Amino acid sequence: MNSSRTPLDLDLWLDKSLIQRQNQLKYQFIEVFEEVGNSFSNEELKQFFPSSKGKKITKGNDLEGFPYLVLDLVRDFDLDSGLNIRFLNWFGHGMYLALFFGKNISFPSPLLLENGFHFGLVDKPWDFPELILNKKYTERIAEIEPINSTTFKLWIKEIQVEKEKNELENCLKSEIKKILELNQKS
Repeated sequence: MNSSRTPLDLDLWLDKSLIQRQNQLKYQFIEVFEEVGNSFSNEELKQFFPSSKGKKITKGNDLEGFPYLVLDLVRDFDLDSGLNIRFLNWFGHGMYLALFFGKNISFPSPLLLENGFHFGLVDKPWDFPELILNKKYTERIAEIEPINSTTFKLWIKEIQVEKEKNELENCLKSEIKKILELNQKS
């Protein structure tokens, strides 16, 4: 699209109700992420992963042209020894739970597959457009195992968003609890 020849859409620009609706929805999702993050203490996260750096919510306006929110728990992004649990709320695309494991961190692939995760086949740890839009992932152990010990691992799962905030909060908390429990089984 040649934007220099497209006239400015001043009606959209001045549509206060559209902007207000989007901002209200964004604030509601931030409240959900705050509730979910605050329901897990830093001590719990350190028990799960000793070098945990806690929790953080990040807002962005342009992931392939769409706003997004991220809730990170643990927040160790080292490519060799890190671990992170990330909820990505990508407006216009959906909500996803991503698990990042550094090269030297092992987590049982069968347990993750049983819990609805797909193994990412991307070259960069947070290449969500490639991972989600181009479905660059697999569920085949034969494809996962050769990669599993040679580089970082990125697992992803789409989350069905509930309309009621408290139902969504409970859903996201449940997903985190499952991950913490899977770690105990491994």
